[in-house]
Amino acid sequence: MNETGRPQDFALSNPRADRVRKVAQLAGRPARLKRREFLAEGPQAVREALVLHQQRIAAGEPGIVYEVYASEACLDRHPDLEALADGTAAYLATDEVLAAMADTVTPQGILAVCGFLDVSLDAVLDAGPQLLAVLCQVRDPGNAGTVLRAADAAGADAVILTASSVDIYNPKAVRSTAGSLFHLPVVLGADVEDLAARCKEHGIGILAADGQGQLNLDRLQDENAARRLGASAAGSAFALEQPTAWLFGNEAQGLSAEELALADHRVAVPVYGAAESLNLGTAATVCLYASARSQQHAASA
Repeated sequence: MNETGRPQDFALSNPRADRVRKVAQLAGRPARLKRREFLAEGPQAVREALVLHQQRIAAGEPGIVYEVYASEACLDRHPDLEALADGTAAYLATDEVLAAMADTVTPQGILAVCGFLDVSLDAVLDAGPQLLAVLCQVRDPGNAGTVLRAADAAGADAVILTASSVDIYNPKAVRSTAGSLFHLPVVLGADVEDLAARCKEHGIGILAADGQGQLNLDRLQDENAARRLGASAAGSAFALEQPTAWLFGNEAQGLSAEELALADHRVAVPVYGAAESLNLGTAATVCLYASARSQQHAASA
């Protein structure tokens, strides 16, 4: 940093420089896998990355932000980012350079090169999770990012992607998480049969979000509420407050027959209007919040 707090006196200005090309390569999966690095673009994502970076450094753990590139204008609009980036390899860059580095058509003035964040399934299960979101063969990066963001908002303990799902470090997926990628553990490349078996070993119930499921989510929530109030001796088909892993399927085909067979119950989100169905992100949000609400009630009882 110079005396004004800015990374250097002169901004990087050559969009064809080797440094610029190296950063731009992270838009492609081969470079991401080889270097185990990815791009966080925009003030919100970079802010969350830097907060996590500083938390890890303070805890004596390796940081996750390797480089930050920002325009003067962006730092003027977001002065807090300068303080957060203190101690990292930070560089001023022109808009032309940032455009060459970024995956977006209209860059937001700042990006960071970050290290991979995914953790092992063992680490997640050993922590005693209460709520898990499992993406089975989810291929669209925007959908995967949206579900991860919803899981974060619902207070889920982790998001797990099967081996055939999208690369969560895809720039579009990272942007779709709106910074939530830096908030909760993510497991990649899971085998869904192994996951189901291990969840059951840990006492975690498995619910499959399925539009054709015989168990209605609204009715299930009503039964849970009645049971909490002591109004139903029969209880409910599934106690939503118990540790739960929700399975969410492919955008077009949904969950396969094999995936559905792994669940304790197939649960449908009711559609009261004329829409054929809910999209993946909306359905996942409704399901995760149903569990989160019951778990919050149980925790405060």
